[in-house]
Amino acid sequence: MGRPDDAPASAHDRRWRRDLRDTLRCAGALLGLLLLVDHLSGRLTLWRGALWLTLAVLLLVVLYPARVRAGESWLSSRGLLRERRVRTDRLVSVRCLDGVSQRLVLRDELGGRVEIDPDLLVHNPDLWHRVSEGSRKSVASGSLTCGATALRRVAERVERETAETVFKVSGLE
Repeated sequence: MGRPDDAPASAHDRRWRRDLRDTLRCAGALLGLLLLVDHLSGRLTLWRGALWLTLAVLLLVVLYPARVRAGESWLSSRGLLRERRVRTDRLVSVRCLDGVSQRLVLRDELGGRVEIDPDLLVHNPDLWHRVSEGSRKSVASGSLTCGATALRRVAERVERETAETVFKVSGLE
């Protein structure tokens, strides 16, 4: 049975373009500020300008947002250099890592591993829907041995955020 004509082939992070634009602005602002300070102090040279450009490019590389997409039974995260993909219908573990920034790590039977920010799923319900569909298949097949609790916590956050948004939009807060 195929998908309906009006169903999208894949879901993606709707905030990715904005995050990329913010990253470019941040790196550009740093470069501009460093060049301006050097110029005003009279110490700007070709080599110092190249150093500041290198520093701005490094900041861009560090802040570059991963492009996350999900389709029927898969989730991918594409960075600057590579794409990581996991089969959500064949998950074996889902872990939530705490630290400076919270991360959700998904692993499948084929050795695939994707690490994403759980907020990404909270702010993109269509992306969460795709991941949730696949993970339910993993639970039903018994392949998901570790991580049902982490998925349940993300589901609760998505439902809570969605309800709060509905209340705000309807004026019932």
